[in-house]
Amino acid sequence: MKKLLLAIIISLNLFFVYGQVIPFEFEKQTGYKGNNIPDLTYLEDSYSFLVLGDFGRVGDYYQQDVARELGHATIVFDAEFIVSVGDNFYPNGVASVADYHWISSFESVYKDPSLYRDWYVALGNHDYRGNVQAQIDYSNVSRRWNMPARYYSKTFEINGNEKMLLIVMDTNPYIESYHNSPEKYNGLAEQDTAKQTKWLVEQLKTDDPQVKWKIVVGHHPLYSGGKRKDSDDTKLFEKRFADLFDEYRVDAYICGHEHDLQIIKPKGRFTTQFLSGAASEVRETGRREGTIFSAAEPGFMTFSILGSKMLVQTVRADKIGATVLYKYEVTK
Repeated sequence: MKKLLLAIIISLNLFFVYGQVIPFEFEKQTGYKGNNIPDLTYLEDSYSFLVLGDFGRVGDYYQQDVARELGHATIVFDAEFIVSVGDNFYPNGVASVADYHWISSFESVYKDPSLYRDWYVALGNHDYRGNVQAQIDYSNVSRRWNMPARYYSKTFEINGNEKMLLIVMDTNPYIESYHNSPEKYNGLAEQDTAKQTKWLVEQLKTDDPQVKWKIVVGHHPLYSGGKRKDSDDTKLFEKRFADLFDEYRVDAYICGHEHDLQIIKPKGRFTTQFLSGAASEVRETGRREGTIFSAAEPGFMTFSILGSKMLVQTVRADKIGATVLYKYEVTK
């Protein structure tokens, strides 16, 4: 009888830690073969999603390592969905929905069972070097790939009476230097930035009183301490959108383009920028005014919303496993 009681207690402890249900331990009980990431903070009853970017390199560089640990993290959080901030296929996007890049850089790499849930995908500059329409059309081929248009929005219910507004921009047409090479970026010149900006403002002006969190996703950064710290493109993009995001109380701007991990909130700004562009290749990074965190490490970010707080965790992934590098809270 004592052994039976001990077994029951041990089993219960697998499911509860300080009163919290742990999705990972539940999955292990049912046969999941993946590994835990003990450093990750799981918040019971939180609404979670994961973010990666700049990934599509046929599983090379760090892509396989990051994909493996992304799957493990998705299990840990029982995450609702995954966001890609663009540059989904290097070096020149895809040619069609039948391009083998879909298999070699996406389907055969992100194969953890947990990753077969919704992906909300943005376009990067390398995607514009191929067939953008093919990435939109792949939404009709794949159950998990969601890109209904070049830019779009979706509202998620995060609990009984609160919602999160997710806006996915197409930032490429706003990058001035790209217009100097129209032959390089297919269809870029035809994009109407005034129309997209008007649409963006209409989304941000939502009159839905249940929308508590506003999150905007785009490929290009407002700020960077990395390679593009002093780039005219970055400075012009900041000038165009930083005030707008503050005006409409955007809680987080999520982006990539730089191949590193950064969290930046300049003094006096409302919006915090989370840059997660290290899903395959990694480059040296640095700091600027407002830098909270930066690392030239392969990995991704996790977002968990609970009540008036959003916990963001920056995860490093390598061939051995995963480590949480930094944790940051956004408080309403």
